[in-house]
Amino acid sequence: MEQLEIISWKILDAIRNSASKTYEVIGDIDTNEHMSVFCQIDDDYIELYFSEVESSFIRHFDDEDEFFSAIEERKGDFGEEEFGSPEYFTDEDEYGDENSSENFDGYNIKEDGDEDEF
Repeated sequence: MEQLEIISWKILDAIRNSASKTYEVIGDIDTNEHMSVFCQIDDDYIELYFSEVESSFIRHFDDEDEFFSAIEERKGDFGEEEFGSPEYFTDEDEYGDENSSENFDGYNIKEDGDEDEF
């Protein structure tokens, strides 16, 4: 594993945009002050570490096993190991009764005494 300190986030963003595959994004720069992007460029496995308080860096991994173990380690560092991705909506959620026989056509919320027109 090799690590190189980077001063500019523009360099990290350029590398991120040239990645052939992004495996995982851990953390959030807006809320956690740091973020790691694990990606692949050609045959190289790379971590791009963005930080507002520490040095940002690029980390190159020797092989795939080292890369995936670093992902799990970073999740532990950031406190994300016990949390999965939030699933706000699933296919099982029902937000209305499609089988209802009620007909709301012609329903008007305006009462007879209302004079305001929009």
